[in-house]
Amino acid sequence: MKTTAVRLYGAMDLRTETFELPDIGDDGVRVEVVSDSICMSSYKAAVQGTAHKRVPKDAAQNPVILGHEFCGKIVEVGKNWRHKYHVGEHIAIQPAHFYQGSLLAPGYSYPFCGGDATCVNIPCEILVMDCLLPYSSDTFFFGSLAEPMSCIIGTFHGVYHTSPGSYEHRMGIVPGGKLALLASVGPMGLGAIDYALHGERRPGLLVVTDIDDARLARAESIFTVEHAKSLGVELVYVNTAKSGDPVPALRALTGGTGFDDVICFAPVRAVVEQADAILGFDGCLSFFAGPTNPAFKAEVNFYDVHYASHHILGTTGGNTDDMREAIMLMTAGRINPAAMITHVGGLNSAAETTLNLPNIPGGKKLIYTHLDFPLNAIADFAAAGEQNPLSVQLDRIVKRNNGLWSAEAEQVLLKHAKRIE
Repeated sequence: MKTTAVRLYGAMDLRTETFELPDIGDDGVRVEVVSDSICMSSYKAAVQGTAHKRVPKDAAQNPVILGHEFCGKIVEVGKNWRHKYHVGEHIAIQPAHFYQGSLLAPGYSYPFCGGDATCVNIPCEILVMDCLLPYSSDTFFFGSLAEPMSCIIGTFHGVYHTSPGSYEHRMGIVPGGKLALLASVGPMGLGAIDYALHGERRPGLLVVTDIDDARLARAESIFTVEHAKSLGVELVYVNTAKSGDPVPALRALTGGTGFDDVICFAPVRAVVEQADAILGFDGCLSFFAGPTNPAFKAEVNFYDVHYASHHILGTTGGNTDDMREAIMLMTAGRINPAAMITHVGGLNSAAETTLNLPNIPGGKKLIYTHLDFPLNAIADFAAAGEQNPLSVQLDRIVKRNNGLWSAEAEQVLLKHAKRIE
């Protein structure tokens, strides 16, 4: 079977090519990919090439398929896995399988498996580690967002707290406590707001910061203060650029005690130091945003680490249980990660979008891998309609849905957009 895919040959060298997939054999599964959302981690892999820890050194000779946030349906199953997987079944994938400690992962390491492709062969280690997950929904973009949502969920699970005289760590944010999400109105930050409000463990106070009024206003229009109040959460949006020193103002929101949990979504020194400064006793700081600069540093108050029991950790992804939780919450309608998506395109736009990701404003860029469709900002569908009448129809749908991508929009796009030949 032939596939069309975006392949990485080296640093800044992505090529969209059509080639033959090998037979899957007895231990393989073949998947038709429907959607893939582009992650900043894919940009980092594209920039670093073989210097990236997950990209093989021989990528120039054996290129790998890019993309790890994908969802699709099974089209072929090897005989050794027919007891578990079935043709026609919808799936999402947890790329970080860690089989025998390996860092190999779809979207970084495999010549025949990655999200920016029409069809892929799933490596056996993914199956052995139970990382090919059933997905009982016809809304494919939710499945693509299950992996980034699992990273957010993993961060909420990974923070911890202690008690004086005990070495036991109590995992997770403090229920009913004080939580701050800093620089948190980008795509992952919006997902974090959603999870903080609709997950099993909610804070009593949720403070969301950024330095852009428009981005804050969009976040507040999606996750309103009134809705949060109905869930028992006091939600406060703060533009920290409007204060010379935002630390006293943020601490004042807690009555001066500081926050139990702080999650930092920007690899910016000032934001990290701000996060450290607003922690309360036994407070936990999670540094979510992975920097591209290996020399990135920020000052930490080690007096408070010693005497105020401050904790600091970094999280780089979720595990398979986190992803199962994400799928459960989405299919149950409890969370709606559509807020993360600001752009939609076809496979023809995936390579250029990945290489220019930091320069394209907004949130997640969602790719439908069987479509030939230019990357469009959802907010620009009306203007794009001058060139493509389908965009006018999509614009009407998203405007009925508070400006968000939706299952209806996906179905219309899949039905009417030009397909990859």
